[in-house]
Amino acid sequence: MAAVDGLESLSEAWERHAARWERWTRVAGHDVYFEQLNWPAFHELVPPAGRRTLDVGCGEGRAGRALAGEGHRLAGIDSSPTLVDLAREAGGYDELVCADAARLPWEADSFDLALAFMSLHDIDDLTGTVTEIARVLEPGGRLCLAIVHPLNRTPEALHSYFEEQRFVEELELDGLPMTFEGVDRPLEAYTRALSRVGFLVEDLREPKPTAAALATAPALAKTARRPYFLHMRCILAR
Repeated sequence: MAAVDGLESLSEAWERHAARWERWTRVAGHDVYFEQLNWPAFHELVPPAGRRTLDVGCGEGRAGRALAGEGHRLAGIDSSPTLVDLAREAGGYDELVCADAARLPWEADSFDLALAFMSLHDIDDLTGTVTEIARVLEPGGRLCLAIVHPLNRTPEALHSYFEEQRFVEELELDGLPMTFEGVDRPLEAYTRALSRVGFLVEDLREPKPTAAALATAPALAKTARRPYFLHMRCILAR
């Protein structure tokens, strides 16, 4: 997808923000939303290592590195050259490709597991990407995905919940600024894209912080009152 309402493509936006994203993700203890909530809950959904795992929208590679230590043989893809270079430098992947996720460069049935951890809402072509993931997964393969919860929007955006809307969000945490750009989509946009190509939802979760996480990261208190993230594990029924 090209620029929307005067905005550049999401691929271009994330390449522009890549240096900030590196700092945001690699300062230990900084991103408590990832470390104390989102990743631990998502990790519970991910099956054990199998034949080969694809990381779609791998970014600088933190999700892949975590799974590489558990025996996953990983291939990663991202549209940002800078982020792919960072993932390559940090290690954990057998293969890394800078390309469009809606045009995956692998043959059919190449993987038994795919991850899309916090990436599908940052991709312009959702339908094309999900279609390509289904193509490169073997029958019975699984897709584990995490997205910003469709209800985790500004009040203004929620007034038009059923419309797909580009967003730009400026955040600062512990002195580190970050710009997040993506697409707010209704939940149905994801489930329709998945079911159209043969995915069945096995599990759907809205992670809440544990008492221990709340004790060590008080900033997570608001995530105990309303959902911030949505996780699914899907099986390819073809």
